[in-house]
Amino acid sequence: MCIHISMADNLPNIAVWDPDEVSIRVARGFRLSDVLREVRDILMIDLGAPASRGGLLQCFCGMRVELPHELAPCGLLTAEVC
Repeated sequence: MCIHISMADNLPNIAVWDPDEVSIRVARGFRLSDVLREVRDILMIDLGAPASRGGLLQCFCGMRVELPHELAPCGLLTAEVC
């Protein structure tokens, strides 16, 4: 089962792991580079996802993690670590 990224309001941190929804909830209003760093840390440190080559974020199953359109309005929906 792949991890999904969703946007949320009123979170205590930039990004929060939600095990009930198998998703990482991301707070609105932060810089994309900060969000990607937090998501990468959750994926790799907390969930054991593999280190990604070329900066792409990967789920612990090896699939690429896609960002919600709100985070990538230019159409680039595959998360890349800045």
